[in-house]
Amino acid sequence: MASLPNPLAALEHIRSEVEREVRRGALRARNGIRLAAGTDPVGVGQSPKDVVWRAGRCELWHYRNEHVTVSPPLLIVFSLISRSYILDLTPGNSFVEKLVAAGFDVYLLDWGEPDERDAQNRLEDYTDDYIPSALRRVQELSGADEVNLLGYCFGGVLTLLHAAHHPDSPVRSLTVMATPVDFRHMGPLGEVFASGGLGIDTVLDDNGNVPPRIILQGFRSLTPIAEVTRYVNLWDKLWSDEYVAAYQAMTGWSTDHIPFPGAAARETVDMLLRDNGMVTDRLTVGGDPVHLADVRVPLLTVLASRDHIVPEPAAAPLIDLVGSPDRHELRLNAGHIGLVVGRTAAKTTIPTIIDFLLTRSEVTR
Repeated sequence: MASLPNPLAALEHIRSEVEREVRRGALRARNGIRLAAGTDPVGVGQSPKDVVWRAGRCELWHYRNEHVTVSPPLLIVFSLISRSYILDLTPGNSFVEKLVAAGFDVYLLDWGEPDERDAQNRLEDYTDDYIPSALRRVQELSGADEVNLLGYCFGGVLTLLHAAHHPDSPVRSLTVMATPVDFRHMGPLGEVFASGGLGIDTVLDDNGNVPPRIILQGFRSLTPIAEVTRYVNLWDKLWSDEYVAAYQAMTGWSTDHIPFPGAAARETVDMLLRDNGMVTDRLTVGGDPVHLADVRVPLLTVLASRDHIVPEPAAAPLIDLVGSPDRHELRLNAGHIGLVVGRTAAKTTIPTIIDFLLTRSEVTR
């Protein structure tokens, strides 16, 4: 015979649930007021570092590490259209922090905030000037003959073009994350530019660059209901200080874009979007034909199945386009940001990248 439910236990459960919701309601009110007032800003990019080289708005950062056990050093090349602090978001949720803890000597090439002085920068300025100069500076400071290279998002495009154009570059290995190669799959804004329905000159600002608001609107067009969903999720977890802090940091980054230098944007539209040059093998850098098949260094490409900024079909062809005999692909059930921050990054992405680099490096204990 089934036992009857205990009415006292049921009442206690109801009381406990009501008290929990009352507490959460008070926390929601407190955190909501803080968010609306803009108080308690989250500190981002806090890993200790030094600026060791500058050129224009560009800076080379060297993250401090008193216990380097891995050589050669690692140079990260970031995207041209967003802020690099996503890789060093907050303490405990930082890609850079985990690389440093694993013993790597980490450098990052940050592009700063382009202005009218950068409007004529072409892709070759980044692939044939800034990146080689940064590599030389890393070699000079570290004494290493080679450098491991990692490109994030459009930074991956730049590192691929560099490696293809300079097969003698002192690059030990190349890792690219969320890097587009088949630009036919880059969403509605890409399609408009690719079809000729919108010319790059029509969106340039007075400085001759693509302004951040255009870039932001382009990303928002990819997921039109994302903002509504984000607010629904925020309300559900508004009681959690940890969730709100992470929300502030990631939402702040997702809307914190920088201008895209006009000349580089024009080349991107003409060569990468309209010609789909990486897939059709119609690339040129500095007037020279460039072929991804000439990328011969060990390569790891990391892509995300739920990435709305660089969709999986845009990144997937790379593994078959490069000439590297030692090439590997990692596909994850994650979004664009989830590759570098959050649980998927901590459990899978970052450990896999670290393992890839360690097997192609020397480790001392």
